Amino acid sequence: MGHTAVDPLIYLDYNATAPVRPEALAATTKALMAVGNASSVHAGGREAALAVDQARERVAALLTCSPSELIFTSGATEANNLALRSAATPGQSLVISAVEHPAVTEAAVAVADAVGGTVHTIGVHRDGTLRLEELEEALATSPALVSIMAANNETGVLSDLDLVVKIAHEAGALVHSDATQLVGRLPIDLRRLELDLLSMSGHKFGAPQGVGALFARRGIVPAIRPLMYGGGHERGRRPGTLNVPGIVGLGAAADAAARCLDQEAARVRLLRDRFENAVMTALPGTRRNGHPDRRLPGVSSLTFDGLPADAMLAAMPAIAASEGSACAAGAMEPSRVLLAMGLSRDEAECTIRFSLGYTTTDDDIDSAIRHVIDAERRVHAALYPTTTTASGTAQGQEGPRRHDA
Repeated sequence: MGHTAVDPLIYLDYNATAPVRPEALAATTKALMAVGNASSVHAGGREAALAVDQARERVAALLTCSPSELIFTSGATEANNLALRSAATPGQSLVISAVEHPAVTEAAVAVADAVGGTVHTIGVHRDGTLRLEELEEALATSPALVSIMAANNETGVLSDLDLVVKIAHEAGALVHSDATQLVGRLPIDLRRLELDLLSMSGHKFGAPQGVGALFARRGIVPAIRPLMYGGGHERGRRPGTLNVPGIVGLGAAADAAARCLDQEAARVRLLRDRFENAVMTALPGTRRNGHPDRRLPGVSSLTFDGLPADAMLAAMPAIAASEGSACAAGAMEPSRVLLAMGLSRDEAECTIRFSLGYTTTDDDIDSAIRHVIDAERRVHAALYPTTTTASGTAQGQEGPRRHDA
């Protein structure tokens, strides 16, 4: 049973995708109405090329890098594949973490197989932070590349990229970061943070779906090895007619996000904390996953003791949230991220990710708190119903925990 007009949808799934920002929608619509291939020399083509250049400058401003260091892609998945393929060296290993997105883990295996290398996977602590001692051990093998995500897509836990870059560069390795969840949500300064490669996807912060970019530091990274062939677009690094409407929308979303980045992060963090505190107070058996402080402002991963996530989500159809990564939706296995953090399979299967963003309001959070608490009570009652004893008195079947909230 879906949500109704009386019970409007509360969107708390920003880590899957964000609503398109009004600025991005307007810019994309305008570009869709124009006619011109950005590679054409006539007036329409030149106008399209100028729009792409302006968008590139806006994205570069958000990342604090040079526009020439950006390659437009279809999204972070393509950017991740392009980065790993370009940095791989025959016979050398690649180092990744156990909580990377499949666009990195699967690409790393494929790339390593192609160049006769290996993949070293380093673990994380219970709070989702990197096991730096394992990273240092892996660096002793002189890998070609270290790829560590900036912010985890399921828990929001932030990596200490400054430290990763420092020790990886000292070992002679290049460093890539899948920053899909970070860009547009927290500040990033690529003039200061000396990453060699960074991947991003626009739809996580309000651009249309299907557009992203790869940052490749000028003068540091080896020649980009394109994934496809057949054109000189993006200076030969990514062939194919440019998605001008998408790129223009990406630029507009980047500009809109940059204007209020710090204020928006602070606002969303307050909403997230209020949501968590209310739910965990009312439902004492509920546990938060990930470092309490080193995480994205809008992400809350909660484990509801003994209550399957799919049953909880079904009991609160007015809330759009996720059992984990949207890219793993429908998978029969529990979250790799949560298992890597030490959760049991049962705990992982009872975990829901709530992710807030720029349209989330106080009223949304008030309503979400009520829906979650009500859903927990109803699912708990359904799974652990009251039974009647031989003496005829009612007795509640013992569930995973009891609470009076």
